[in-house]
Amino acid sequence: MSRRASWWLTVLAWIWPITWLSAKATTLPVVGKAVAFLTLPLFSKKNLNITYIPVNRSVEGHGSSFLPVLIVEELIRQSSHRVIIHRCTCRDAKQCENHPVDLGCLLMGDGSSEIDPRIARHVSVEDAVLHLHKCVENGLIPMTGRVKIDNFIWGVRDRGRLLTVCFCCRCCCTILNSGRYLPEEAAASLIRLKGLSVKVDHDLCIKCGTCVTECFMGAIELNENGISHNYDLCKGCGRCAEICPENAVSIVIDDVDDAVNELTGRINDMIEIK
Repeated sequence: MSRRASWWLTVLAWIWPITWLSAKATTLPVVGKAVAFLTLPLFSKKNLNITYIPVNRSVEGHGSSFLPVLIVEELIRQSSHRVIIHRCTCRDAKQCENHPVDLGCLLMGDGSSEIDPRIARHVSVEDAVLHLHKCVENGLIPMTGRVKIDNFIWGVRDRGRLLTVCFCCRCCCTILNSGRYLPEEAAASLIRLKGLSVKVDHDLCIKCGTCVTECFMGAIELNENGISHNYDLCKGCGRCAEICPENAVSIVIDDVDDAVNELTGRINDMIEIK
């Protein structure tokens, strides 16, 4: 069992702004190269491999938009152990007023059994599923995958047995606030769900620019013909469809089963959760 007292969560909230600043610092001349050199090993390749799962109800290619429920429930049921962190570090650091701070990350796999109960609840499959539903219903975007630094943060030996599922809000999440500043190698570790694309109904689009402002990767542009997406930059979080005031944007997934299989297969290649 790891040793992380309850005050550890407060310490994380105090130091968490460093993560936002370090991402932006990589764009600075001279200093940026040094920051990237020091941080890239932790936030690239197999040390960071994550995927956002869109929550909006307009996902095409499946009878329900509850794609996060479909995917994360399966991971929960496969996992040997599950814990829910007492507080979301990102929301705690920013004193979020839009989403509950106590909707914390879900950690799964053998490694999660080592997490100190003073900072997390060790829960059953049913409790983990209930937490997932609360987060999705609150509009939080699940991000799932391998996050090596979480082994240090939560005091877990790095044996490839810890799966992270964060429930992210655009107002506070480190990556959703600084993704566009990430070096190319780190940005490549944010992998769009297979077969996911963004569909725009140009008859409904009023060119308000809301989605342009909200895109954390800067993947959307507004021109005289409406909005266009840069799929090399898009990470498929679905935020643009969620916040469009005219419902002009929707998320399309070519084959939901194929997307689920690719994500779970990629996770199983990196992390042993059973």
